[in-house]
Amino acid sequence: MDIFSAENLEIFYQLLVAVALGAAIGAERRLAQKTAGMRTFALVSMGAALFTIISVVAFPEYIGKPGFDPSRIASQNVVGIGFLGAGLIVFTESKVRGLTTAAGLWVAAAIGMCVGYKLYAIAIFATFLTLLIFLLLWLFEDRLLSRMPLRLHEEHNGEDKED
Repeated sequence: MDIFSAENLEIFYQLLVAVALGAAIGAERRLAQKTAGMRTFALVSMGAALFTIISVVAFPEYIGKPGFDPSRIASQNVVGIGFLGAGLIVFTESKVRGLTTAAGLWVAAAIGMCVGYKLYAIAIFATFLTLLIFLLLWLFEDRLLSRMPLRLHEEHNGEDKED
């Protein structure tokens, strides 16, 4: 088997795209001084892409046979990322921390799956939307909180300000 076959080169490209998109989201999280950063998001996105690619290319002889469903591998990405994300969420002193970062990891996995299925335009657009959510909605939320009465602001801080 030629390591630099056309099929392998395409898979290498897919993995690089998944890493780049995940790292872009992770860069924002790092700049926001969150626990999970570029490496975490890049690995999640690449891992999801890799599992998706495996589900597409590893079992061609079974496609169409009863009882074989390659989407099962992809669906388990969702479960696995949910488990990883749950580990990021911390509840202490009536405050939830890490929820937005966990949601970002979930989206990074979906972006990686898009890349694994060669849905590049959707993956890039979803990355763009994710960055808009992390950046623009954070600014909007921050301004909104700064205009709240102190009592409401403190209540909001107790719920999920760290996200």
